[in-house]
Amino acid sequence: MELEGKVIEFLGETSGTSKAGNPWKKKEWLVETFGQYPKKVKVQCFGERSDNINLQPGQNYSLSIDLESREYNGRWFTDVSVFRVQELTSQSQGSFNQNQGGFPQQSPAPFGTQTPPFSAEPDAFTPMDEGEDNLPF
Repeated sequence: MELEGKVIEFLGETSGTSKAGNPWKKKEWLVETFGQYPKKVKVQCFGERSDNINLQPGQNYSLSIDLESREYNGRWFTDVSVFRVQELTSQSQGSFNQNQGGFPQQSPAPFGTQTPPFSAEPDAFTPMDEGEDNLPF
């Protein structure tokens, strides 16, 4: 999956040792998506990837992510893991995210302009013969 957004904050690096005695570490960031209704998403990278991925707050990125949910003590948790990063320039930001979900964006009418008034009279009205409905069935 792809996620485009701006890194808001670096949430830190965590490390430790697993039950098997293996060292581990992860980094976490807060990313805000583009669009009319931006969402904040906490993303992470785990293991060796945390050495190679370094997102900078204030920068725009396209992130390749994996989603995974797991159960712990009867509760479910979802991880958003980053495995590839591409920095976005202002020209390369995805149009899908910037225009409310990929729909064509219309510019609003300039302030002070009016749309033509609604006319209740139809342009051309042709009455049908009674009993004839012109339906295909």
